[in-house]
Amino acid sequence: MIPFTDEELMDPVKVVIDKVRPSLALDGGDIDFVTVKNGAVYVQLKGACVGCGSSGTTLKYGVERQLRMDIHPEITVVNVPLGMENDIDNL
Repeated sequence: MIPFTDEELMDPVKVVIDKVRPSLALDGGDIDFVTVKNGAVYVQLKGACVGCGSSGTTLKYGVERQLRMDIHPEITVVNVPLGMENDIDNL
């Protein structure tokens, strides 16, 4: 169990997202932070990452790995498809 509230995770998660953003930009992609809910980090891949076959690997071994190393080993990342930003409860 993650020993932080969702609110406490917001700022540290944003810092990590900004840390990994340049790596995604090298391949024409980007990432936006959406929210933290129940310890899960919701992000939205953009640019070349949308529809890319490697996007799942990017999330798991790039973004999630960095969040786990920098914040807590139980954090998970969920990609929010374009247009689903207001429907996170159904992801």
